Amino acid sequence: MRALLFLLALLLPSGAGAEEIIGGVESEPHSRPYMAHLEITIENGHTISCGGFLITRQFVMTAAHCKGREITVTLGAHNWKKNESTQQKIKVEKQIIHQKYNSFSDLHDIMLLKLQQKAELTRAVDVISLPRPSDFIKPEKMCWAAGWGQTGVTDSCSDVLREVELKIMDKKACEDDLVYNNSIQVCVGSPTTLKSVYSGDSGGPLVCAGVAHGIVSYGNLDGKPPAVFTRISSYVPWINNVLKHK
Repeated sequence: MRALLFLLALLLPSGAGAEEIIGGVESEPHSRPYMAHLEITIENGHTISCGGFLITRQFVMTAAHCKGREITVTLGAHNWKKNESTQQKIKVEKQIIHQKYNSFSDLHDIMLLKLQQKAELTRAVDVISLPRPSDFIKPEKMCWAAGWGQTGVTDSCSDVLREVELKIMDKKACEDDLVYNNSIQVCVGSPTTLKSVYSGDSGGPLVCAGVAHGIVSYGNLDGKPPAVFTRISSYVPWINNVLKHK
């Protein structure tokens, strides 16, 4: 049975489930300039964290379940708790959630955030490319995920950005234990290697050869791989429509 670990993180107070990478290493500072840290105020007044990534100067992509009453995006961060000169903090003007997503569904877990102002592109802040609709990332490919926070289920949060290399798996690896649709989701992480994303990593990108192919969605409560990512190529027409009209 599926464990809704990433949704569970939304019920925790600030810092309790914030962006976790299991089995990874600290990123080279500002080597992933597209990364965005999201501070989200939810309806009960608590603040939770998600990841995201810059796709244009005014739009950040993340998971739909990272929605909230108010969101502040930090770009250009390595240590997000420090006031680094590279950082740009911008409030979100509009949260555009995929029309087929709802809070009880794992499908269509994708959201675009329109920033109140355009980001300034620098060596520490830059956009990442998206796939074409026909770019269907296949099993055995090695890709990367990144985030801030705990390095294990019971470990404390990391202030600095961490990253982990993950393998794209055959759909059967996710169909065995998780609710999964291979046409719109990606199965990520070998069950034989304890490397994965975890609660609060939600919304961060799966990057393969410099292209964002997935969005962290959900996985197992114990942090063991595989995890499920939203397959970005399946949503390119929707993304382009939002960018054009919003």
